[in-house]
Amino acid sequence: MPKLPRCIRLDQSDLRIFAEPAEPGEWAVAGTFAFLDRSPAGYDSRERLAFSNGWLGCSSFGRSTLVEVAEIDEAGYFAVVESLARHFVEAYGAPGLAAALPAARDEVDHAASLGSEHKTGTLLAMERELEGVQQIRERYRVVLPPRQEEHARIWSMEEDRGSD
Repeated sequence: MPKLPRCIRLDQSDLRIFAEPAEPGEWAVAGTFAFLDRSPAGYDSRERLAFSNGWLGCSSFGRSTLVEVAEIDEAGYFAVVESLARHFVEAYGAPGLAAALPAARDEVDHAASLGSEHKTGTLLAMERELEGVQQIRERYRVVLPPRQEEHARIWSMEEDRGSD
């Protein structure tokens, strides 16, 4: 079964930092295509955060800081491709669904390739930066859970010896 990134919200920060936050549980792609038409120099603070760290949810088309790798069935996979293709038509002026489907499929296939490299439940974060004039570089990293440090022992149990 293929795997895709799925938006996750560990706290409320995405609601404050993104103009349009993605909903937890929606499938996600990198969504770097959304930043190809403008220079990051003209972004406001929320757009800069979306550019530098935001995954694109494929239902709300909002942004999420973190995603988790999750299995998706074939029907769900193709629904994500179709949803993204419709978004290309509606938001970016693609000439029609037939023309947008290959680009959407490429974007979702790229997201699936990221998912295939990791176990289900793995948390991923993304970093983007502008290199050169129009080159955007993406880096992905696994977000590890906090280590459970051993607590200091504050008491110990001893066998009751009774009173003589």
